[in-house]
Amino acid sequence: MGFLSIFLGSIGLGIGFVLGVCLGFYFFIYSDPKIEEFEDPVVKPLSELDVTGLLDLIPEIPLWLKNPDYDRVDWLNKFVSSMWPYLDKAICASIRQTTEPILADYIGHGHRPIEAITFETLSLGTLPPTFQGVKVCETNENQLVMEPAIKWAGNPNVVLGVKIYSLHIKIQLVDLQVFLVPRVVLKPLVPAFPCFSTVIVSLMEKPHVDFGLKVLGGDVMSIPGLYQFMQDIIIKEVAKLYLWPQTLEIPILDPTFGIVKKPVGVLHVKVVQATKLMKMDILGLSDPYVKLKLSGEMRPSKKTTIKKRTLNPVWNEIFKLVVTDPQAQTLQVNVYDWDKVGSHDRLGMQVVPLKMLTPNETMELTLDLLKNTNIVDPHKKQQRGQIMLEMTYAPFKDDNEVFSGPLTPVKRENSVGSGCESPSGFGAGVLLVTIQGAEDVEGEHHSNPYAMVIFRGETKKTKRIRRTRDPKWNEEFQFMLEEPPIQDKIHIKIMSKRSRMSFHYKESLGHVDINLADVVYNGRINHKFNLIDSKNGLVHVELRWRET
Repeated sequence: MGFLSIFLGSIGLGIGFVLGVCLGFYFFIYSDPKIEEFEDPVVKPLSELDVTGLLDLIPEIPLWLKNPDYDRVDWLNKFVSSMWPYLDKAICASIRQTTEPILADYIGHGHRPIEAITFETLSLGTLPPTFQGVKVCETNENQLVMEPAIKWAGNPNVVLGVKIYSLHIKIQLVDLQVFLVPRVVLKPLVPAFPCFSTVIVSLMEKPHVDFGLKVLGGDVMSIPGLYQFMQDIIIKEVAKLYLWPQTLEIPILDPTFGIVKKPVGVLHVKVVQATKLMKMDILGLSDPYVKLKLSGEMRPSKKTTIKKRTLNPVWNEIFKLVVTDPQAQTLQVNVYDWDKVGSHDRLGMQVVPLKMLTPNETMELTLDLLKNTNIVDPHKKQQRGQIMLEMTYAPFKDDNEVFSGPLTPVKRENSVGSGCESPSGFGAGVLLVTIQGAEDVEGEHHSNPYAMVIFRGETKKTKRIRRTRDPKWNEEFQFMLEEPPIQDKIHIKIMSKRSRMSFHYKESLGHVDINLADVVYNGRINHKFNLIDSKNGLVHVELRWRET
């Protein structure tokens, strides 16, 4: 009897287990649960909370109260709260537009059983995110850096309908909570609305993401172990994509719009000679000289010396021009006849695209001079002589090639070609000086500041800004050099000037001398320097050395 009881009990247990699984599966699959609507949380005043409740609230205290680096932004929270119904619709429309093509890839391809995936309901709810404070970081770069602390305990209503083998399954996202501190960088700042070209976002620490997920009315997150597993996966994937130094870049303006292109190399041009130029003087001769300029540049043209009374001048003069776009720029060559009175007559011109040059290789060119570049001009074929040039494009070294130790003379083979090689053996380069602005510069009689950059006897000036102690210039100056300026200093002087001649017409507001050795070794320095002979004045200067 004992054995028979055990045997029959085992059979009953097996049948009951199978029946229970079948019934549970049936109700799980074919039940049609109603999607729950979530109510706003109940808010109690602090006076009604006990000690445990108050301790639970400590992590919720906004950062502007705990951290003096963060500023209170109640106005921003009010703005977001007022705009939230409209932001909700706009964000949800963007989510649909972005995700629907992605979801379509999982429908009906190959042996996939999924027949349809649709958003039955998509709303971010009535509770907007809250900014717990914003920290604005000061940098010397041409950018704006912010770190907002964002908390969102929302009540979204997101229902995704999935059809598998004619079975309709509803998946609902509930109780979403997101806490994160992103770093938002607006760069570079440009003189065109909205005054920044790109938004760069990265997370400074791993975010906190919490949510519930209901399938057919049952919360799958209540399954033991699944909640923590999903939490770890989501946080790890988000951190992998956006945790600093990983970034998300959102372009706002065309990268080339309103942005000054940086130099990428130096064009070495040797004007050798010209032959059979046109006769412009009464005696049948001319006084020719050559002007060189790169397209797209606002800098003055380079000029040769004037050769008196000749139609076959020989110059053998070398010039260096800074290149910003070797694929698009052209060298404009103009030959003029010098006159004492009136304008100078153009004897001929020619254009040379830089893209035809091989970097660090010299090209010898003999060019037929033209009247202009108009192909339908009947006078274009008139003989105007020829000009001979030697051209070499020398690109700058990459940033990782900038030397960081003591310099030793190195013979540079084929660096600039015949006639263009630096006699010292060092590579030629460009010293780029950007005067960003100044702070707390005030004169005794007036404050109309401008900056003077003095280097090796050459002086360059910024524009004058009237009636300010904190001028912003953001003007760049270039100095072509045959070798790195290791032993040199650059003198920067802040001056003030009245509009009209009077007593105290000019006034010095301070100056600074900057050693260039660090600039050469590091490649770049961006710093605010204390002004000498000024009480609290500072000048913001960016120095870069680019060597070919």
